[in-house]
Amino acid sequence: MATPIRDTPADSITPVVERALADRQDGAERFERASEIATRFVDNIESVIYGKRDEIKLVLTALACGGHVLLEDVPGTAKTVLARAIAGTIEGATPSRIQCTPDLQPTDVTGLSIFDQRSRDFEFRPGPVFANVVLVDEINRATPKTQSALLEAMAEYQVTVDGVTRELPSPFLLIATENPIEYEGTFPLPEAQLDRFFLRTALGYPGLEDELKILVEQRFVHPLDELRPTVALAEIHELRSSVQHVYVDEVIHRWLVELVRTTRDHEAVVIGSSVRGSLALERAARAWALLDGRSYVIPEDIERLFVTVLVHRVVFTPSFVARARASSWEDAIAEFRATCLELAPRPGSEEDPIFEHPHA
Repeated sequence: MATPIRDTPADSITPVVERALADRQDGAERFERASEIATRFVDNIESVIYGKRDEIKLVLTALACGGHVLLEDVPGTAKTVLARAIAGTIEGATPSRIQCTPDLQPTDVTGLSIFDQRSRDFEFRPGPVFANVVLVDEINRATPKTQSALLEAMAEYQVTVDGVTRELPSPFLLIATENPIEYEGTFPLPEAQLDRFFLRTALGYPGLEDELKILVEQRFVHPLDELRPTVALAEIHELRSSVQHVYVDEVIHRWLVELVRTTRDHEAVVIGSSVRGSLALERAARAWALLDGRSYVIPEDIERLFVTVLVHRVVFTPSFVARARASSWEDAIAEFRATCLELAPRPGSEEDPIFEHPHA
């Protein structure tokens, strides 16, 4: 049984207090350094992609949590530039790009063993997935067989070829893109693979002033040519470690689970978000709080990330999809989000039983 502090000899209390104060100071310094790393990272990428700071922070949120990103956007919105800028910002990181087509084979992604006549043995030639930042362009143009080749890499950070399992480099970030307005010759991602993406977002068109700036700056040289690394690989691991120590209150934990569970009972939903969605939303909230300069999560973090982290994990009814396509998908999703927040009010609201009885 632990000795109560009041019964602890006076000469041994001081070391206990000193250790507690040292741990608190170390924690504050850790968060301050992690916040500085994140700011340096985002600032460097924003020197190439203008006016998209929140979207860049979302991708960094996935990187800090060891997740992957699905960019669903029209062509020409800097998706490829973003992936290259991330790789260019991390010193020592290797970038890779996979252009998906219907004839792309799984071994074109993972690599394959080739017989070497000099050594009289098979030699493994790694595919483009063996990189720190992998851009999978137009992923829905690849066949389901090739899409499934990415599942093991995304979920377990390894690739198995010819019965041999090989680990992928760390950190490993996969950014997949798809065109939301073109469906001819495409293979929609199955729900199991959509669930593997940590979040789904879009960059969108730049603002007027930002687009004018792009025209002027790319007259003679592309900004990527002048991009220099500002973050070391070790600092990415440090950032990931700091995210794990961001504080999430017990009340917010309970509310987050209740919020995810509303997606399973909603009348417009066939299949709601799984437990993987709860885990992703909690981790994303911690990373977002850190990128916002805080060592704790607030309800606004959960609300901000709800659509980005959860909606692509939900299977809606055909009637909901038809209504959304007839009017506006953004408006329909906003209405869905509002309904879920009504069913699970945020902590602190008058209707919230969780806040009134936190230990119920």
